Amino acid sequence: QVQVLESGGGLVQPGGSLRLSCAASGRISSINSMGWHRQVPGKQRELVAVIATGGSTRYVDSVKGRFTISRDAAKNTVTLQMNSLKPEDTAVYYCNVNAYSDIGLATFWGRGTQVTVSS
Repeated sequence: QVQVLESGGGLVQPGGSLRLSCAASGRISSINSMGWHRQVPGKQRELVAVIATGGSTRYVDSVKGRFTISRDAAKNTVTLQMNSLKPEDTAVYYCNVNAYSDIGLATFWGRGTQVTVSS
C-alpha cells in the first residue's frame, strides 16, 4: 500500500504565493516521477508540473515562469512553489506518484488540496 498526502493549499490574493507539499509513504521500491495535477468542476484534470527521477521537469504552459517543482528523493517528497498566482489557478491540486511497489508499477494519487486565488 502506498499513501500520498498533500498539504499547503488555501486562500491567497492574486499575485500572492503558496507552497504545496506532498509526501509518499508505504511499500515503495522506487519512484519514477512525482507531479501535480489540478482540476476545476466541469473540466478534466490537467497536468501542472512533473519531475522525474533524474531531475527533469515539465510544466503546463500556463504556469511556466511562475511555478517551480522540486523533489527530495531521500524523503519521497515533492514541493510545488506557486508564485504570481492568478484567479485561473484556482482548483483542487492533486499530487501523483508513479512508483514501483509490491503491486508493480502504478500511479498513486492523493486526495487533493484546494487552492483558491481571489481578492
